[in-house]
Amino acid sequence: MPKFAVARQQLDKGTMRGTLRKIVKSLLRLLLGLIVFSWVMVAVYRLVPVWITPLMVIRATESLLGPEEFSAPHQSWVPYERISPHVVLAVIASEDQKFPSHNGFDWEAIAQARKEIATGKRFRGGSTITNQTAKNVFLWPARNLLRKGLEAYFSLLIEFGWGKRRIMEVYLNVIEMGNGIYGIEEAARHYFKKSAADLSPREAALIAAVLPNPRRWNPAQPTNYIRNRQSWILRNMRNLGQVDL
Repeated sequence: MPKFAVARQQLDKGTMRGTLRKIVKSLLRLLLGLIVFSWVMVAVYRLVPVWITPLMVIRATESLLGPEEFSAPHQSWVPYERISPHVVLAVIASEDQKFPSHNGFDWEAIAQARKEIATGKRFRGGSTITNQTAKNVFLWPARNLLRKGLEAYFSLLIEFGWGKRRIMEVYLNVIEMGNGIYGIEEAARHYFKKSAADLSPREAALIAAVLPNPRRWNPAQPTNYIRNRQSWILRNMRNLGQVDL
């Protein structure tokens, strides 16, 4: 092979290696930037109310582009102290009874969900209140490995960066509770004409009962199915007793 061809080949290889190194460095910088940004966001939301979430933007966009009249998100932030303890107990009884003690993940529920998937049974999921809060505040609604991986990452960050009380406070203030309705205060005023602080155990259980599909069910007009869920939640509330976060 002529010398100039060998030199040209070596030059091309060197150029490719240099380009590859630049790409890797750029990707590492991007990854580091995203990690730092995520830490900053978690630190900020530890102290500042969460006024908007990706789901709110998605729902508003769907409403704007859809055939029906545009419906802006409605949310009224209230601190933990102004939320009825019945509400806290109801969502724990309904959604995640191990919330006060787990580290963000219910490993028994996850194992059971895997068994159900393997046997072809209906998948119930093993999502905790921490997982749902991480998804609602930082991510988008989807079922894929990337989203679930990010959900686990943010769950760890808020579990150790916020603590249980702040996670519950944020969860109850941002969760979707109807078409354009977000947070327990807005839900209490819309459905029961009172503040979140004044909700009774039965009203709190009704709200918790519709959380699996708040756009389909109305706690102020409960179906027989929702009434049965309410009774089940109330029994769990009595069994759990007082919960301190």
